[in-house]
Amino acid sequence: MINRLISRLSLLMSIALFSFSCSNKIPKTLSNGYQLVYQESFDDESTIAGYEFSDNDFWKYNAENGKSGSLECTGKSAYVPPVRSPHSMALIEAKQFGSFIMEVDLQQTGRVYPHQDMCVFFGVQDDSHFYYTHISKAMDDHANNVFIVNGEPRIKISTKTNDGQNWEPQKWHKIRLERNIESGMIKLFFDDMNEPVMTAMDKSFGAGGIGFGSFDDSGKIDNIRIWSKDPVTTGKSLFK
Repeated sequence: MINRLISRLSLLMSIALFSFSCSNKIPKTLSNGYQLVYQESFDDESTIAGYEFSDNDFWKYNAENGKSGSLECTGKSAYVPPVRSPHSMALIEAKQFGSFIMEVDLQQTGRVYPHQDMCVFFGVQDDSHFYYTHISKAMDDHANNVFIVNGEPRIKISTKTNDGQNWEPQKWHKIRLERNIESGMIKLFFDDMNEPVMTAMDKSFGAGGIGFGSFDDSGKIDNIRIWSKDPVTTGKSLFK
């Protein structure tokens, strides 16, 4: 009886260790030297205190029917950016990331139309200097591209994109964003982690903030993991 109990406990410990290892596993595309420097799964409402928002009234903690929650954007915020760029932004507060690879789960909850979108922000210097990926259902000069906001209305800088992403209702999608500040390389993956749907090359900005949101729509964010070979530095708050 005791031996059987010990065997069960050993099995449970092995499973727990395996799960922890998998949750922190570095993606195969990463080179040596990258380490997990940030993660957030929004297990309780207090976790959103680590974020700053362009408009607090349009962001909330979603408990996901009593399960582990998510960060939710409820719609186009009333925030008016200094130059033409997304309205709804949630930034990891006061942290700057150099070269990184990030994986995050996104769910689009807005109406279905060509520009139905979610955005990932990075290299954020201030409210009018940053990069973002606009991940939308259809592609044109203002949608489903990598953009730079550099003191003027956003400009697409993609060297590759596709016709658009399929934001299926009530479905979570796995996103991976890779950025190398030395080479300027930017890659975005959508569900398929073997082939990027967007690429760009730009070295205008160095280390900067990371965040999530939408240009005009609503959506949810969960299971954020960021690996980097550079130290995470303290930056200034943008919206507080």
